[in-house]
This record gives sequence, structure tokens and C-alpha cells, in this order.
Amino acid sequence: MITVLKFGGTSVGSAEALKRVAKIITEEEGSKVVVVSAMSGVTNFLVNVIEDKNVKMNEVFKTFYDKHIDVAKQLFDEKQLKDFMKEFDMRFNDFKTLLSDKTAREDPFFKDNVTSQGERFSSLLLAHEMSSIGFRSVALTSEQAGIAAIGRPLSGSCDLAKTAVGLTMNVRPLLHDDVIPVITGFYGINEEGKPLTFGRGGSDYAAAAIGNAIDADSVEIWTDVDGFMSADPRVVPDAVSIDEMNFSEAAELAHFGAKVLHPRTVEPVRMKHITLKVKNSYRPEHPGTIIHHLRKPRDEILRSVAMKVDLSIITVSSGEIAYKPIMVAHIIEKLAEVDVMVYAISTSLSTVALLIHNLDVKKTLKSLNTMDNSDIERIDVKSNVALICAVGDSLLDKHGFSGDIFGAVKEANANVEMISEGASDVSLNFVVPTDSAIEVVKTLHRKFISGGA
Repeated sequence: MITVLKFGGTSVGSAEALKRVAKIITEEEGSKVVVVSAMSGVTNFLVNVIEDKNVKMNEVFKTFYDKHIDVAKQLFDEKQLKDFMKEFDMRFNDFKTLLSDKTAREDPFFKDNVTSQGERFSSLLLAHEMSSIGFRSVALTSEQAGIAAIGRPLSGSCDLAKTAVGLTMNVRPLLHDDVIPVITGFYGINEEGKPLTFGRGGSDYAAAAIGNAIDADSVEIWTDVDGFMSADPRVVPDAVSIDEMNFSEAAELAHFGAKVLHPRTVEPVRMKHITLKVKNSYRPEHPGTIIHHLRKPRDEILRSVAMKVDLSIITVSSGEIAYKPIMVAHIIEKLAEVDVMVYAISTSLSTVALLIHNLDVKKTLKSLNTMDNSDIERIDVKSNVALICAVGDSLLDKHGFSGDIFGAVKEANANVEMISEGASDVSLNFVVPTDSAIEVVKTLHRKFISGGA
């Protein structure tokens, strides 16, 4: 049995947290592969280093060094610390060389390289902590493990076939020798041998890709919450954890607002029917959420309600656009050219409405304005809207339930600005003004989840 365990930044963010994580890992049965994020705050620190032109490198190196060494001194005795420092110094010297090389900044993958440095040190701390308590463990970078990546800078995907070859050569032999590998999450290596990150929160996805590549029996995502919830507990205090979900439900929630799991995590495990678990490293006794391909009969129709705020609707108007499919394709292409994610699309005879993040409005308009003016009559923007995602297995198969949901939206005195229905049989997504979103979520949760309807 092979289990991939992934731990997020807060789970490896202190000496106490690392001890807790090491205990969780070593108590797990069977062969284990561990994947880690950077210590909490480190990736944001590295992003600021890149963006701040006035940053003083000596201060950067001292801050980065102290953060990790302070934790190491709390974890290890004198001999253990000496062994740790041998590997740490090698990685730290590479880190300093990277940031001190002015020509390296011209590399399109420079940001990927810098922002992925944190994982190289958190993995080292955890591997040595497990060794210090009597378990054989080794820290592997993505280069050493053989995680292959493809794609554009800061937006990579895992090449699963090549990664399977790499892990077969570099990781499986360790498992056969009862060694626990601790692998850097967040990034892989492209064909040029350069680090390519999987996007913020991409360590979840990296763990799922590793699970796929080594045919793991399960992948466990350890975070700081009790799995998926019926709603954001900061919005709905009586929200409860969900013990079981299918892959489609989890993917929809992750994509449309639930921050417990990176949205891309589901697909690599779904491909091979690998069980996915989301658990709380601060409460390991809690069962968390188990996610698989099975669909079990349930009494409740609505499982969870999520919301994504800070969005805008871009409406492109043109006469009889419905009869010009090539124009719709060009509009989508223009957004793709500037890496804008579209959360929902709605069309009518003469308009196409696209839901995007507020921060993407400016570059979206700039890109659309390069289209032939004779094709577009008008572009309108409606800002400060929120997407509500109502999720339940076979939700749309329940006769009249969509009407019940919109009846609850009316009860919350909210206006529906846009609807996305039918693309998935497990979710109903619609847009409301941002100032109505919280009340809509509370009303839906009260009527269909906590109220037992």
C-alpha cells in the first residue's frame, strides 16, 4: 500500500507543527511519499523579493536563513543540527547564487525558480526531523524526484507520463528500502531543466500528480481545517464538515470558492480512481473528508454552498452574435492570450457575458479592444459581483430544485445577474451583487442544509 501525504504551509510552519507532522507520517501504515509546501509566509516573502526593486539582498538572505535555522535549532540536538547544516548550506548557497545573478533575472522562468525555493528547505527540515526520531527519510527536490512539467512560466502542468518514469527510477527504490521520501511540492522541471511552478497552492496538485505517477492507493491533503465544509465557517458559523464526496462535487467546490483544496488536484487522482482525503494536521483524529468515484444514495440534496467574490461581468454586444460562432471563439482567444480565467459564460442572440476576476478587467478590455471594431457594438462592465456555487450530487436531476434555490435567493433580497446551469450535473452556479452574497449563502445553508430540507 502506498500513500502520498501532502502538508501545507501552516502544517510545516513551526518546530511544533513539524513535530506533529512527523508523528502523523510515521504512524501511517504502509509505504509513504511525503509532499510539502514552503513554510507559511515564505512564498509570499519570495514574491515580494522579486517585485521590490529596492530590496536589500543581505537582509533577504538573513531573514530567509534565520527563519529556517531558528526552527532547526528547536528541533535538533548538536549532532543532528550538524548533519542538517551540511545539506542546508549547499541549498542555501544555491539560493544566494540565484538571487545574486543579475543575468538570471532575464530568464523567463526566473520567477518560477525563486518562488519555488521555500519548498527546498521545508522538505529538508521535515526529512531530518523524521530521521531524528528514528525513521529513515530523505529530502528530494523535484529535480531529484523526476517531476516533469510543461507549460508557460508560472502556469505549468505536470507531464504525468514522464513523471511516472522519473518516480519509478528515483522514488520507488526508496520505498522498497523503507525510506520515506519528502518531495518538494509546487513545481516540476521542464524540458530545458528549469523549475516551472504549478500556480499558487500548486503543491496539492503536485501531490495528486505524484499519486497518479506511482499508482498510489490514496492521496492525503493535510491542511488546517477539517476537510470540506458545508459552507465557509467564517460566513456560516454552524457549517459542518462533509465526511464524503465524489470527485465531481469536490472539483466544483474547489474551483468555485472552497479554498481547502487546489482546484486542479482532483483530475490526476480521478483518472486512476485513487482515493483522495482532506484532513486537519492540527486534529489528526478527525476523519476529514474522503473523496472518491463512488456515488452513494443521500437524503440531502444540497451538500455545500461556496462563493467567490471580487468578480466582474464583461458583456460584449454585437448584432446576432449567436450566428457568428467564429466571433465568440475570437473573444475567448483574446482572453486566453492574456491568461484571463473565465469562471462562467452566458450567451444570448446579441451578447456574450463573461465572468472574470476584478483584477483582470483592465487587461481584458485592452485585449478585446484589439478586435475589429466593426464586429463589436459595445463592451460593458459590471463590477463587484460574486459567484455562488451550490453543489450536490445529481443536483439538477431533482425536479423543481432549481426553482427552490432561486426562491431562497429572492428571500435573501438578492438579484441574480447571471446563471450557469447544465454544464455540470452536480452544481448550480449564479452571480449576485457582492453585497448580497453572504446573505444568499446563509439563506441557502439554513434552508437546505442546516434546516434539513
